[in-house]
Amino acid sequence: MSSIPISLLGLEDDSATECLVADDYQKKEGKWCSGCGDFGALNAVKRLLAKEQLKPEKIAFVSGIGCSSRFPHYVNSYGFHGIHGRALPIATGLKLARPDLDVFVVTGDGDCTSIGAGHWIHATRYNTNMTVLLLDNNIYGLTKNQTSPTTPMGHSSMTSPRGTVLPPLDPLQATLGITNASFVAQTADWVPAHLYATLEAAYHHKGFSFVRILQRCPKFTADVFLENVKDPNLTELLVHKEGVNAPGLDKLFTNQRTHDPKDLDEARLLAARTDKLRLGIFFKDGSRPVYDEIRAVPPVSPEEKVSKLEKEFDRYAV
Repeated sequence: MSSIPISLLGLEDDSATECLVADDYQKKEGKWCSGCGDFGALNAVKRLLAKEQLKPEKIAFVSGIGCSSRFPHYVNSYGFHGIHGRALPIATGLKLARPDLDVFVVTGDGDCTSIGAGHWIHATRYNTNMTVLLLDNNIYGLTKNQTSPTTPMGHSSMTSPRGTVLPPLDPLQATLGITNASFVAQTADWVPAHLYATLEAAYHHKGFSFVRILQRCPKFTADVFLENVKDPNLTELLVHKEGVNAPGLDKLFTNQRTHDPKDLDEARLLAARTDKLRLGIFFKDGSRPVYDEIRAVPPVSPEEKVSKLEKEFDRYAV
């Protein structure tokens, strides 16, 4: 019989709690295509949870619909697989009701920037304390090769067989333009050290941490990031004592720019430039208003919750 992590048993005696490792946070094997960048994101998340020694019963992963949104099925924690584009309002409500939980949102470029765009804007403005992972593979993968808002111009898909005709939406520029945005970063699945360090910084930020993860889709957009994977000189790292500084990356990426993440104007200028792919923290401000602190929900006992549910159910009893 395999051992069960003591933390899952709900014991409060810290002296009896065993040290959790990354694999303790994996519920079951991921069912993504071979070579999918989602595997890299899942591995980085598991490392982060183990490093922070977060109790599975104190974590919640919320998602919408898409390949990336299968995340909650694979993480040993509370999970909510929501409907298309609605992960952020669900997660906001969850954080308000259960401020003791560490809330993570995993969404895709279609899920977040298309049907969920309105929720994305206001969730950013609310600046609720949660970590948001936008896994951006530039395509609708689950529904088999449809153009998404971030699909590169000219890229052929099932819905744009002659190539997309509009410039792609840039999630970085969009988020940096929203009032009360407090943490905006970009990383990539093929740079695991940077991916992990970025998620760690996002987790420790107080507020809405928005991390765009450039992610390869081996089926439909295998060519989109291919040149960047082959040639590190096409990528520029944003470095700063307040930014992401992953050990050893300076040997691989010689193009580095010192960028103070407190400088919002420069962050917007850098996000708008297309001469190089930029990875790092574009903006960070931990002093901005946090919605779940402003609108804290009074604690309700389990007995009160059951009583209120019973009262609501009684309204519909025949």
